[in-house]
Amino acid sequence: MKLLPVAMAVLCVAAIGLGCGSSPSDGGEGEGASSGGSSGGEGGSFDIGGEPGPGSSGAGNGSPAGGGACATQTAAASLQPVYLAFAFDVSGSMGKGDKKWHDKSLKWDPVVAATQQFFADPSSEGLTASLAFFPAEDDKCSAEIYATPDVPLTPLPSPAFGAALDAIEPATSSDWRGGTPTAWVMRGTSALIEAQRQQNPGKYAIVLVTDGYPQGCDEASDTIDAVVADAQAALADSIPTYVIGVENPPIEGAPDTLDDLHEIAAAGGTEGAVLIDTGDPSQTTAAFKAAIERIRSAAVSCTMAIPLPPDGSSFDKEKVRVVYTDGANAATELAYDQSCATEGAWRYDEPASPTQIVLCVDTCTAVQADAAAQLSVDFTCESVIEVPL
Repeated sequence: MKLLPVAMAVLCVAAIGLGCGSSPSDGGEGEGASSGGSSGGEGGSFDIGGEPGPGSSGAGNGSPAGGGACATQTAAASLQPVYLAFAFDVSGSMGKGDKKWHDKSLKWDPVVAATQQFFADPSSEGLTASLAFFPAEDDKCSAEIYATPDVPLTPLPSPAFGAALDAIEPATSSDWRGGTPTAWVMRGTSALIEAQRQQNPGKYAIVLVTDGYPQGCDEASDTIDAVVADAQAALADSIPTYVIGVENPPIEGAPDTLDDLHEIAAAGGTEGAVLIDTGDPSQTTAAFKAAIERIRSAAVSCTMAIPLPPDGSSFDKEKVRVVYTDGANAATELAYDQSCATEGAWRYDEPASPTQIVLCVDTCTAVQADAAAQLSVDFTCESVIEVPL
């Protein structure tokens, strides 16, 4: 799904002698849960966010209406950036062939094919991703080495990821790397994100692709419990962790190595791992691609910073109207409902002192499904909604 370009039309209708309403704060990138209702826009759609455009300027005076004057301004708004930091398991169990279930044609090949498709897909436009392979060839049990990914954060689509996956593919069975230092790659990836988001604010998430339990480093520091603690620490810092588990093919004697991955995903705030069957290469590719699509759409919520009202005016949270115009140019006023109980509604992030508009789940889904949609925010002179205290 191509990310939706959103233009914000800011309309101020002012009676003579009346201001249209001080500017809201610039609106952070957080998703503060409202005190007056359930969270909206979670789990299923991309985030509509962004800062007011620096070039906001008056679009000219409108015609007088009802004895008043109407001035219209347009402020650009863009999707809040989404960054996905991939950690990709390249250990021997993905295809070394030393065991029947370490079959490269059933595990590595279809998974890599789906991953390459995702990174090269034009519908990934608007995302930025990085890719770190683990275990590293040298010093695999070091967080620092994974803080510098094999492919740095790069806007998608990009051929760099496919080239990196081709380059990392072992030529012979002896070239496969050993060990699964999951705890170390989690810590290194978290450090990468911490450094990057100081320079580039946005929504970040870790995507862990692996086929087994942590092992190969210090047993006390590279365990499921350690990785769970790392995922919890990342989530506390607003970094969720998504887990894609690549199962062993259904061959007699193949062990189950993925059960504990659900614990990592739950600790990372994403409920459970997505487990990929590997019995049929074509189905594996399709399932893996679907898993990445699911992660892409669930990465963030539908939130946008409240744009600045016209120059010199003040902001009144009850003098706001949100309008959705679909691809057929049909405009619909969205209902305000802080509890998100109403269909086709929006809410404030914090009703007491709002900085963001949050689309409720069904609204978010509808808007994101319409590539030609536009949202507009009207700043009115009279109260048009009632915000709970």
